[in-house]
Amino acid sequence: MIRVCADAEALSRAAAGIFAEEARRAAQSRGRFTVALAGGGTPRLTYETLARSPFREQVPWQETHVFWGDERCVAADDLRNNARMARRALLDHVPIPPAQVHPMVCDRSPREAAEGYEALLRGFFAAGPPRFDLVLLGLGDDGHTASLFPGTPAPEERQRWVVEVNAAGEGVQRLTLTVPAINQAALVVFLVTGSGKSPILRKVLEDAPDLTSIPARLIRPADGKLLWLVDRDAASLLQKRTIDQNKF
Repeated sequence: MIRVCADAEALSRAAAGIFAEEARRAAQSRGRFTVALAGGGTPRLTYETLARSPFREQVPWQETHVFWGDERCVAADDLRNNARMARRALLDHVPIPPAQVHPMVCDRSPREAAEGYEALLRGFFAAGPPRFDLVLLGLGDDGHTASLFPGTPAPEERQRWVVEVNAAGEGVQRLTLTVPAINQAALVVFLVTGSGKSPILRKVLEDAPDLTSIPARLIRPADGKLLWLVDRDAASLLQKRTIDQNKF
């Protein structure tokens, strides 16, 4: 499904509304809401919107558990740290119990950190696979999402839930949820804004390359829904029929 918003601000309000709606639904039906957050500029605006009225009051924070889709192996106070960004934009401003915030922490080797986060997930989702109620994702210019970068083993991993990633040219390693872990979610929402993302968005939604060359194309929830929440600039190269046939 595709939903086209006027601009980044409108998209952030729409994403905040979806977050609040899914949180209420999950809390009412199962007693808890589980979400995996994304890093980056577009999610930051969504988090800032969620931290303000009216959305702040619409989320059952006491029943919310927050995880992350990926993280850089940097210090917790590093500006590049996804958890730091989410805390400053959202989590420090809402009444979520601290014990229900579960960041990825690289306090040992990346492999050990990935195994540790997977162990946390396996303990939390003891009854089965990691079925998040909501996973938020971004889209990189090269087609990566979370830290599933083309040319690395991560997009092809099918057994582990969390892996370490050595992204070429970055200088820091990362941790990421794998394709199987993400595809167990009840709802996956991509947040994509700006004309700079229009070429890769068209490739993901309209072209048919080898799937592993554009990891975002591997995200197809097995028993859930997939929503592309994009602004007009990002959608500017999409054919009208693509939008009409997949309209949210």
